[in-house]
Amino acid sequence: MKMIIPKGWKQEGKHITRTFKFKTFLQAVGFLNIVATISEELIHHPEITLHDYNKLTIKSTTHDRGKVTEKDIELACRVNMVPV
Repeated sequence: MKMIIPKGWKQEGKHITRTFKFKTFLQAVGFLNIVATISEELIHHPEITLHDYNKLTIKSTTHDRGKVTEKDIELACRVNMVPV
């Protein structure tokens, strides 16, 4: 069964990624904290990079499976519901 990558995300090999851009550093950090809370709820932790003071890139894979799984898709869908 082929998984549908959520809007705004792209598959890069064994990962899905999305970069978000904010007006300020504090908005980026606030969003990061929300993503961290979602990750804890799902017990699925992506790689999160804060760069250029106002950009946040999320990179998700299921390490024990070595590929993108339903866990990554669920995380991406939940992140997409957070207002930017």
